[in-house]
Amino acid sequence: MSAHHTPPAGSPRAAIEGTPARKKVAIGSSIGATIETYDFIGFGTAAALYFNTVFFPATDPLSGTLLSFATLGVGFAVRPLGGIVGGYLGDRVGRKPVLVGSLLLMGVATVLIGVLPTYQQVGAWAGVLLVAVRVVQGLAFGAEWGGAILMTFEHAPWRRRGLYTGITQAGFPVGLLLANAAFLVSVPLGEQWAWRVPFLLSAVLIVVGIVIRLKVEESPEFETLKAEGAVSENPLLEVLRTDWRNVLRAFCLRITETAGYALSVTFVMSYLASEELTDRSVTLFALMLAAALGIAATTLWGALTDRIGRRPVYLIGTAITVAWGVPLFLLLNTGQATAIVIAFVVSYAVCQNSLAGVQGAWFPELFHARTRTSGASLAYQLSAVVSGFTPLIATALYARTGWLGPALLFSAYGLLGLVATLLTRETWGRAERAEVAALERAHSARTGADPAPVSGI
Repeated sequence: MSAHHTPPAGSPRAAIEGTPARKKVAIGSSIGATIETYDFIGFGTAAALYFNTVFFPATDPLSGTLLSFATLGVGFAVRPLGGIVGGYLGDRVGRKPVLVGSLLLMGVATVLIGVLPTYQQVGAWAGVLLVAVRVVQGLAFGAEWGGAILMTFEHAPWRRRGLYTGITQAGFPVGLLLANAAFLVSVPLGEQWAWRVPFLLSAVLIVVGIVIRLKVEESPEFETLKAEGAVSENPLLEVLRTDWRNVLRAFCLRITETAGYALSVTFVMSYLASEELTDRSVTLFALMLAAALGIAATTLWGALTDRIGRRPVYLIGTAITVAWGVPLFLLLNTGQATAIVIAFVVSYAVCQNSLAGVQGAWFPELFHARTRTSGASLAYQLSAVVSGFTPLIATALYARTGWLGPALLFSAYGLLGLVATLLTRETWGRAERAEVAALERAHSARTGADPAPVSGI
């Protein structure tokens, strides 16, 4: 068994069964991920539907859209810095403090968005203030993923790490669903309050999230590293020096998922509105349905990796993404509500979720425990720079080439991920599954306990 999978000394039972807190950690991490996604993705919805005229001059709609998406991209651009800081602290101080701190920072920033003055009130300062708050959001969200996923991953039994991290990853579609539900319900409030109320409601969610996360136990693998004096002195430099190839591979794997989402959801929402193919209520309903299906889909895709491996599932997702670019826009261009709903469901529940459901287990397994948060977070968040500016790039492409440009860009992202998948090693193949099964049998023989069930949590 590789060094990445060797259990801490004296803990075969933890490797087989996970810790007693495994379910609480998975659910707690998922709830936190839900809240942070509500905050961060809600900004994307508002940017696509409202911010082009609220925070920027309404005299030029295309310029306003470009500026709105540029502001959206700023949050993604600073996510790597949040990932670096959060990853460093996660490997040096612990996973739990990062979880609590990132959620608190995100909450403050999101509520502030709800009270910002508009362009009509303060002119160009409105855009400046929006960018400043978006930077804080990006830093917080960048630190979030590594802490939440690593806590779940390291508490979970090895044979079900795909399932458990899939539960945490499912917090993201839950947040997406809640954010868009809030915007849908707030539509009747009028242009002034329709975008403010969803951000202000975040205050309630943050309080709930902080209470839950304070009760989550620290990662057992980090506690073991600390007890053995094996905590890395500089995890960021260490992972870049010893494992930079895996950082690069995971970066390319992640681009397909996150940039694909930015194009097929964020850009598409703006595309549907600007071309007047449908109204906002249809768009939001389609996205909400896709997100609702995505809650189960993400978890099931993760669980599937426990049975057949991480790489086969990723190959399926990237191959579908390559083929989906042109059909996606052909469906959208019909202007039919049913076709638009199908477009969102396939783009999200199939293309995006099949990849997100794998990442929670595959990315951490590529790195050693002492640098795991830094390595996984760095790769995960660096890709956010590409995805953050994808709506802007897609808008510029559309202005020059029509819908075919964004469609081919979506397929190109899929091709990048497909190639990266073929170049990344399998971390949970037949050999690894067989070794864990042998460990389970040996443990069962020593303790007289029945072998662990094949499925379930």
